[in-house]
Amino acid sequence: MNAEARAVDKDVAQNVRILLMEDEAVVAEGLKMILAEDGYRVEIAGTGNGALEQLHSQQYDLLVADLRLPDIDGMEVIKKVKAEKPETFVIVITGYSTVDTAVEAMRYGASDFLAKPFTEDQIRTAVGKTLQGKKTRTAPAAAPDDDASRALIEKREVMRVLNRTSEDEVFWNALMEEGSSALADYELSDEAKAAIVSGDLGWINANIGELTQKQLMFIYKRLEREAW
Repeated sequence: MNAEARAVDKDVAQNVRILLMEDEAVVAEGLKMILAEDGYRVEIAGTGNGALEQLHSQQYDLLVADLRLPDIDGMEVIKKVKAEKPETFVIVITGYSTVDTAVEAMRYGASDFLAKPFTEDQIRTAVGKTLQGKKTRTAPAAAPDDDASRALIEKREVMRVLNRTSEDEVFWNALMEEGSSALADYELSDEAKAAIVSGDLGWINANIGELTQKQLMFIYKRLEREAW
């Protein structure tokens, strides 16, 4: 496991309370185990209303929020939490990721946005980076600036592209043969397009984060072709 994934040390982690708002029990228990291993105090809420009740009665440093819930929209929970307890950090996790959803979550105050499936290192890194602000923040966070919004959009777009390469053979071939012209429909900077097309893992790891094996397949094939 890389050092960045454990950005908050054990002494800090044991004083951090995290609420997982996730209705899939297997996912929730898996995330709880991962974060508890790093020393965090983790509790689970299987519904949006249940999460709100826990957040009203107790103080949490971080809410890890799924958006698809059996009772209410997870985005509504985030809005209420940030309005009533702006000091509570929020990380969004969802299997239904879109750029619009990511931007909306960011506007409501989410610190990060992870599309399912994600790796253990991805969630650890997201939590660690988010909680770095706990040491220094003394006032509610300001609305994200344009640079932060653009970075989040680009992160989501790169993930969308790489996920699509594992599911759409026509798109895979177009990207392999046509390069950046196959990315015209995505909100990506020229630098991001070049990194995808060339298989620049250094840029992707630095700007996007750890990838799943499924997402890495296109990158490996591109690097393999370049080697030949």
